[in-house]
Amino acid sequence: MSESSIITNLIGILTTASTLFMVAAGLTLVFGALRLINIAHGSFYMYGAYLATTLAARLGGAGFWVSLVICPLVVAAMGVLVEVLVLRRLYRREHLTQLLATFALLLIFADIALRLWGKSVRSIKAPSALNGHFQFGGAAVPVYDLFVIGVAALVAIGLWALMSRSKLGWRVRAVVDDPEVLAASGTNVPLILTGVFALGAMLAGLSGVVIAPEQAVQPGMDAEIIVAAFIVAVIGGLGSIVGAAIGSLIIGVVETLGAVWTPSWASTFIYALMILVLAIRPWGLFGETER
Repeated sequence: MSESSIITNLIGILTTASTLFMVAAGLTLVFGALRLINIAHGSFYMYGAYLATTLAARLGGAGFWVSLVICPLVVAAMGVLVEVLVLRRLYRREHLTQLLATFALLLIFADIALRLWGKSVRSIKAPSALNGHFQFGGAAVPVYDLFVIGVAALVAIGLWALMSRSKLGWRVRAVVDDPEVLAASGTNVPLILTGVFALGAMLAGLSGVVIAPEQAVQPGMDAEIIVAAFIVAVIGGLGSIVGAAIGSLIIGVVETLGAVWTPSWASTFIYALMILVLAIRPWGLFGETER
């Protein structure tokens, strides 16, 4: 394999992993703090992408940068409403109940999206500053791919700082371990849970905006991404941010190299890998067994 091919494949792996990480990190963060399996997480990703296409169409050249700020916040607000009105009643319930309820939400949001945006495929142009390629090692490296990787890196650093270096992160971990003691100390536990869910929704919405210039925005993208995000979370370990990052990289490698070497078997390898991890370590590579 030539140097240019290695660089091209490496950028492809990192770009795929970056997109998956931003979605899977929100999913695993919500599970880690709320013990909630949220199938509707894919809807937040889809709405972020759709809202970005709407703003871009109205605002023109500045639309992408405005969308990058506004759309994740709108999706986070959407997440707050969902958590307060519906999901708060599902905490500590059986995972099957959570799956059925959030799957129903996925279908409802999909139907609303069809009514708002229709069945047509939409797209958004990357800003001129992020267009084009540059040569590195004989390979043409897309500038926008580096932007996607950079956003994912900032998200990873931000989550690490939040969970490891802040009082809020300590309270989030305490919610998992002993919510009664935390509530007795005067902490508003429901508010923390709502905030964590909103953060997870915001990350999904951010990923939707970031990926919109690179792929078609259309119905069904919510179900497609939630399957991929769950595979990442299962492999890495539900509740582990580090696991989400490692799982994303593993899937990025398998998906990118599989598409190059054996395209017809690429998706099979991903599912086979998930089954192998579940058979050997059911709680994932970096996950922990539920107490």
